[in-house]
Amino acid sequence: MMPVAEAIRDAAARLAPNSDTARLDAEVLMAHALGVSRSDLLLRHMREAAPAGFAVLVERRAAHEPVAYIVERQEFHGHALRVSPAVLIPRGDSEALVEAALAARPEARRVLDCGTGSGALLLAVLAALPGARGVGIDRSAAALAVAAGNAAALGLAGRSAFVQRDWTGPDWTVGLGPCDLLLANPPYVETGADLAPSVRAHEPAGALFAGADGLDDYRVLIPALPRLLAPGGAALLEIGMTQAEAVCGLAAIGGFGTRVVPDLAGRDRVVVLSRG
Repeated sequence: MMPVAEAIRDAAARLAPNSDTARLDAEVLMAHALGVSRSDLLLRHMREAAPAGFAVLVERRAAHEPVAYIVERQEFHGHALRVSPAVLIPRGDSEALVEAALAARPEARRVLDCGTGSGALLLAVLAALPGARGVGIDRSAAALAVAAGNAAALGLAGRSAFVQRDWTGPDWTVGLGPCDLLLANPPYVETGADLAPSVRAHEPAGALFAGADGLDDYRVLIPALPRLLAPGGAALLEIGMTQAEAVCGLAAIGGFGTRVVPDLAGRDRVVVLSRG
């Protein structure tokens, strides 16, 4: 049988036309196929025979399926999270929102995460604030199940709850406030945007697209903030890199002061809304 090292080389070549991280993808998939960590793979398993199931994983990736969905795991803010096609894959850019939230209200005791998905934002904040409790809402029951599982795996089930709510429906804010921190990574992609096949074909459309200008969900969330925020509370909204001016304008209409926080690449990523 083919050695692991050779199988990884062949897989990287197979994936190169569709992935900028072909070698890394191949290593992560091989580690998953062997049931070991990537570091263990590189240190201890490169001369072993490649497992038969590896080729199937490579073909799934060659068809643009995201690696995170194939291995059902994604790292976010130092935590390993389970993911599925029911949730967006947490991305490193969103860690800017977590850091901004911790800086904005380090004394927060009640946190609300709107559109929680995998629970990534809420669980990262709760892990850093041991005195805080939080609620994550999502319209998808499948997403809520993923988030609850992640909370249990991280030992945060006792300080978190996950509730099915749809902010496009009536009375969705009832019982959710007041909170010290409101987190949201809402859909903000323009309906006609040119997305990579791995995103458009595999990640949930309802968590991506927000109308012709990508702003539909901000138009719903921002007017609801007075019913959700405690006095002195802050709302942190993730945005697309060209949306800061528009989202800040919507916030100003609602009487909120704003500041924009960049991600590590220097792109506008988070709008922090507060009053007073």
